[in-house]
Parts: sequence; structure tokens; C-alpha cells
Amino acid sequence: MRSLLLGLLLLPAIAVGAAADSSGAKADERLAAGKQLAMARSKGNCLACHTIADGELPGNIGPPLIYMQQRVPDRAQLRAQIWDATIRNPDSRMPPFGRHRILSETEIDLIVDYVHSL
Repeated sequence: MRSLLLGLLLLPAIAVGAAADSSGAKADERLAAGKQLAMARSKGNCLACHTIADGELPGNIGPPLIYMQQRVPDRAQLRAQIWDATIRNPDSRMPPFGRHRILSETEIDLIVDYVHSL
């Protein structure tokens, strides 16, 4: 009886642990998908202008994508920049990925997740 009661008491803790593992795995999948989009020459193509730590043949027109959480703590601001950089800077060379529908809403969100993690 005592072990049954102990098992019932531990059940919520086990469920919470499993949920945390699942959400962690989903976050890792989102980061991997965002990285793939950011590096893809036919999609985000961030490497055309930005240096990214493990990117091949990076450009140097834009700032390096490092310390992004410290540089842009507000994810919404980072998303707005990727959506349409000309809103903050009309002379920006960065393509308006959202406004011109170069990337979908989902793709932009995945790239924001990845870039914000750098």
C-alpha cells in the first residue's frame, strides 16, 4: 500500500519531467530547422551578408550574428528586422523577407529562434 501511494505521489513529477524533455527536444528541432533555413542559399541566405560561427563562406556586409540575445533581447524586434529591415532603416540592403514573401511566417519564426539563440 505504501509503495502504491508513493507511486501515485511521484506520477505528476514524472509527467512534468517527460513534458520538459519533450519541449526541449522540440526546441532543439526548431533551432535545427531555423539554422538550416538561415544557412540555405535558396532561402534565408543569412550567410550572404552575415558571419555566423559555423557558416561557410560568410559575407561581411551586415554585422556578425553573435551575442544576439544581448544585442537584441526583444525577439519581436529581431522578427520585425527580418520581416522588413527597411522599416527601421529605409536604406537597408537587407531584403524584406516577410513583406516580399521570400520566407513564410513559419520560416521567419524558425530563423528568429535560431538567430536569437546565437
